[in-house]
Amino acid sequence: MQKRVRKAVFPVAGLGTRTLPATKAMPKEMLPIVDKPLIQYAVEEAKAAGIEEFFFVTGRGKSALEDHFDRAFELEATLRERGRTKLLEELQSWLPEPGNIAYTRQQSPLGLGHAVWCARYLVGNEPFAVLLPDELFVDETPCLKQMAAAYAEVGGNIVAVREVPREHTSRYGILDPVADQGRIVRAKGVVEKPEPARAPSTLSLIGRYIIQPEVFAHLAKGERGAGNEIQLTDALAKLIADGQPFFGMRVEGRRFDCGDKLGYLEANVALGLRHPELGPGLKRILEAYV
Repeated sequence: MQKRVRKAVFPVAGLGTRTLPATKAMPKEMLPIVDKPLIQYAVEEAKAAGIEEFFFVTGRGKSALEDHFDRAFELEATLRERGRTKLLEELQSWLPEPGNIAYTRQQSPLGLGHAVWCARYLVGNEPFAVLLPDELFVDETPCLKQMAAAYAEVGGNIVAVREVPREHTSRYGILDPVADQGRIVRAKGVVEKPEPARAPSTLSLIGRYIIQPEVFAHLAKGERGAGNEIQLTDALAKLIADGQPFFGMRVEGRRFDCGDKLGYLEANVALGLRHPELGPGLKRILEAYV
């Protein structure tokens, strides 16, 4: 019987160069989307999928992220004294249980594969999820929860995928499919940022993974791939070569690339309009400008 996915890795050591100068002194994962930082959306998505242990691979200048997932006793005391009970409960409701959150450092920017490898001792010998917080998904059923349900049926390794224009394949990891069953696509390989003419499909990996722990043995070799970095997609391709089942899943819902300035603005508008208190006012503001 396959093990349930209980652990998640959040690679958050990046410098946020696409969103400078806003991220010169602030972690990009702490940029607010309406009234919550970006990283909180990823953690809430993981909790909704049944994740119990949360591992952050950080770097220098990320202390604000760590503080966000800690208790703020002075703030809580002030809110309690002022009778702001609802806001106090809201602040406490999304915090992981004590001992269920941990941090490790990625001392050198050697790529996503290296960041995931840095969490190897935290993950241990269990299947685990990887969530890239730059990618924000909005749907009635959270993205990782959709994937966890599929994993319970097919096992193996699963990555979230979306179609992209062929001319954009060089920006993404691309699935090499062998059998397309609609929402689930069985794959025989993954190619990192192929040129359009050589891309095996237009199904791009979009920042959500469920991976078997054998991936760490391949990542430990430190082999460099595209961009002279240790690529997670290269290690995933080797899992396939080892005979492990590998699937792409077309997930439902809207996706926002919040590592891109326009994508970040779009996410704020889209989620702002959905906000029960702020939505009507934001709609009036937008109508005045458009």
